[in-house]
Parts: sequence; structure tokens; C-alpha cells
Amino acid sequence: MVCRSIGAPGAALVILLIGAAVARAAPCPRAGTLGTSRVLSVDAVSYPRVGLKSFPQTLPLRDHEVVLTFDDGPYPPTTLKVLAALAQECVHATFFLVGKPASEHPDLVRRIAAEGHTVGHHTWLHRSLMRIKPSETTDEIDHGILAVEMALHERATTTPSTPFFRFPGFESTPETLDFLQSRGIVVFGADLWASDWNPMTPKQELKLLTDRLKVARKGIILLHDPKAHTAAMLPAFLRYLRDNDYHVVHLVPTGPAVDFDGVP
Repeated sequence: MVCRSIGAPGAALVILLIGAAVARAAPCPRAGTLGTSRVLSVDAVSYPRVGLKSFPQTLPLRDHEVVLTFDDGPYPPTTLKVLAALAQECVHATFFLVGKPASEHPDLVRRIAAEGHTVGHHTWLHRSLMRIKPSETTDEIDHGILAVEMALHERATTTPSTPFFRFPGFESTPETLDFLQSRGIVVFGADLWASDWNPMTPKQELKLLTDRLKVARKGIILLHDPKAHTAAMLPAFLRYLRDNDYHVVHLVPTGPAVDFDGVP
């Protein structure tokens, strides 16, 4: 890793923050793996809503940088396979977890976090917040946050330790967007996806995703870890990223971005 020069004021603080970020994504002990290129911190002030499929703004990614995100878990039969594929390549991702299955599988929620991944929120029952009564939307959001926080930290709180949220089906309303922004919670859309909610083979999904990535060249990628064809496709996709000089960026809340490949 090549360190950038910084001025004396604040240097100690920057070193401490960089050290914390490095601990989240240590260099891979296995040669020839994809690895995690850098850590990018995201806050609701700078990036309240990201993802070009839904919003005009996305994350400041460089050419050939991708962020891997997974929705709708945890689901043990396939989430475990996704975790194994990511671990094999020393890659970190963001998992947007649904509250009810998180409450049913707290050990898996803790494992996701223990393996260095970021845990975000995806409501309690994965209901569309555009199609339920406005009076129910806050409870759907907060119940989901509370369930994930209980699984992770055994804390009954609706204040998320990682203030990242994604709407089921990307179906938001002005009121729910304003509500999340008032809470300092970043809303994630996506820049591209594999459409893995549709029936397809792993081979078909891989081609669809890589074809879209060739056009986009970078971005926040949406996948679903409960989908068996996605879990089966993922090792080949990670090899594709490695063989085509893509770099994986890991998202965390607050703090500076950190490079692991010497790129300033």
C-alpha cells in the first residue's frame, strides 16, 4: 500500500481512522485473489440517496470500481454459499437484511458482520412502502432496524449502527425519503443489477450481469443472496471481476476512503 502525504494538522486523527478502515478489509493472505481495493465511507449529509436507477447521484467510484450489495437475506441455504464465495476472494460486500429472517437467524447475521461485511436495513417484512398505508411505513422501517440490531448487538433500538437502507423494490415515497433523511440514514438504490428476481440459470445471469457491467464500467451492483442461481453464479462473477481488472470497494459509515492498491 502506498500512503499519501498529509499535512501535520489532524494527521494523528487521520492515521487512527485509516487504521480502523484497514482493520475492516485486511490484505488477503491468498495470492491471486480479487480482494477488496479500498474502503469508502458514506454519510447521509454528503450522499443522502445514491444509485442512478433511482436517483440523480451515485457514489464517487472510479472507472472499473464496483460495490457489491445483496438484498433480502439472511437465508441460510444460499447466504452461506455467498459468504463462502466472498471469503474465497477476500471480498467485502453490503448486505441489506430483512428484519424477520434476521430475527430468525441471528447467528448468521452476526457471522455476516464478523466476516467483515457491512449490514444495512431492508424493512421488517419486505413490504412495498409505496403500497401500504402511510401510517404503517414508519413501523415497517423501525421494526426491521430493531430486529437487525437485536440480532447483531442484542440492543432493542431503532437507531441503526449502520445507517444504510434500501427500499424493497426501490419503491419509496417523498414522505419515506424525507423520514429517512431526517434520521441521517443513507438510502441506497443501485447503478446496475442482474435481474436475478427472474428465473434464469447461473450462466444466463453471469452473461446478463457482465454485459451490463461492460456498458456501465462501474457502479453499485444489486444481487439477492436468497437466490440459488445468484449464489451459484457468484464465484464465476468474482473471477470475471479479477480477470478484467475490476476493483471492489467496501462501504462503511463515516470516516475517510482508504486505498489498498496504491491508487490515490
